[in-house]
Amino acid sequence: MLNILGRKNSSNVQKVLWCCAELGLDFEREDVGGQFGRNHDPEYLALNPNGLVPTVIDDGFVLWESNTIVRYLAAKHGDETFYPANAQTRAKGERWMDWQLSVVAPAIWPVFSGLVRTPPEERDHAVIANARDKLADVMKILDDALAGTDYVTGPSLSVGDIPVGIMTYRWFTLDMKRERMPNLERWYERLTQRSGFEQHVMIGLS
Repeated sequence: MLNILGRKNSSNVQKVLWCCAELGLDFEREDVGGQFGRNHDPEYLALNPNGLVPTVIDDGFVLWESNTIVRYLAAKHGDETFYPANAQTRAKGERWMDWQLSVVAPAIWPVFSGLVRTPPEERDHAVIANARDKLADVMKILDDALAGTDYVTGPSLSVGDIPVGIMTYRWFTLDMKRERMPNLERWYERLTQRSGFEQHVMIGLS
């Protein structure tokens, strides 16, 4: 049985939960991190020295880093569509996974932190507005890339959609202005029709 250590409202944990749903994998999840603590306990740090979530244990095999976990599960359980054997086709999806880490996550954090994690009376609206504009430029890159395609690598969902899909839920859910991005909106609407996305990602922001 796959064991997932991490709170369900963590975007990184949600990647793994949604991936499991797409692959039809059974799992057990334990609340770790955030309000639940435990992620800095010696027992947890022995599994994941970063003290972050998620960590998974798969028949004794311990793995951390959410995008790596998604790749691992897809390689072990996915089909040719979800995790292609062709190196070039697979790389098209994996670049969006890395882009989420290197570009989207840093861009969205100041907005998310300012609007969700900061009390209204303490918000710096100028900082939030500036960060929102930078985030909009980032999301426009994804919108352009989705022109003429159903998913980020083609006609079917793949590992590449999962990390950027998690971030796009935040883009559409945060209480802020949003420019029209028709390709992004069309793709996002398609994601919302997937039961795993609805169950594990569309749970509000906290």
